[in-house]
Amino acid sequence: MPYDHLRISVLDLAPILLGGTAADSFRNTLDLARHSEKLGYFRYWLAEHHNMPGIASSATSLVISHVAAGTERIRVGSGGIMLPNHAPLTIAEQFGTLESLYPGRIDLGLGRAPGSDQPAARALRRTLGTGGQDFPELLSELQAFLDPESDARPMGVRAVPGEGLNIPIWLLGSSDFSARLAGRLGLPFAFASHFAPDYLLPALELYRSSFTPSAALKKPYVMIGINIVAADSDEEAKRLATSQEQQFLNLIRGRTSPLLPPVESMDTQWSPQEKALIRKQLSYAIAGSKETIITKLPLILEETGADELIITAQIYDHEARLYSYQLLAEAVDAIKR
Repeated sequence: MPYDHLRISVLDLAPILLGGTAADSFRNTLDLARHSEKLGYFRYWLAEHHNMPGIASSATSLVISHVAAGTERIRVGSGGIMLPNHAPLTIAEQFGTLESLYPGRIDLGLGRAPGSDQPAARALRRTLGTGGQDFPELLSELQAFLDPESDARPMGVRAVPGEGLNIPIWLLGSSDFSARLAGRLGLPFAFASHFAPDYLLPALELYRSSFTPSAALKKPYVMIGINIVAADSDEEAKRLATSQEQQFLNLIRGRTSPLLPPVESMDTQWSPQEKALIRKQLSYAIAGSKETIITKLPLILEETGADELIITAQIYDHEARLYSYQLLAEAVDAIKR
């Protein structure tokens, strides 16, 4: 399989480190975005999460503007905006503003999950709604606000700015729901295999088999999320990756925390059952040297046929995180050759 056209991108969860602040996180985010731009990464996405002490990107549109203002070429967007948390008009106006400020560089990735727990979801929405089942209707309303020819805008309301702007919409998913919808609407599809690998291959097959060409996209386009931690040795990469493993462990135990420093071994941290569950969740993760990535990454590409990879690396030490993305870019350049 040729990899000449493979794109790599960054998914930044804007981690707040133990002992750090959100302000520190935003400085690190912009530094990583500038670093990624120099390395040739194609896009830089930020994710909407709420009520999580370890993630700073809750006001996602504001952080996108922070990154876009401090970079020059890299595309910047949401991975994603959880549309059921918002009025479609608000998102049309926010991303219309972003596209007006940074033309040709903004992506609007949309998800239907809350990106939070139920109390936070209730605080955001005032009610818990339909659990995302109204996502197609919300998406249709959002598209109507962006389309100047649409007669489906509620009560003739117009999104200013937003209406008439070319803002690429992506659907994000971790199951078959968004895969089927993205295929039917002819939109690009990003799968959250960095935390939900079990449904990856069925969802991609469903998306491709149901794809209908649209004005936005003539053929299917797939991006998959992968956790990759790179270092000079496999041993050091695996040590750095324990910060990510501790984060997953806390989540399955029903608690959240800032991103924790790495530990020498996870064996004292988790039970055998927890280890097996996290290993399964991270089955599309790679922690290793550049040579290990060069060996393992083509296997994932062959299996999925992905057009683009979006990489997240929850690494406690900021310099080690920058270096990890550098090693990954070098590994992908070698794979392309």
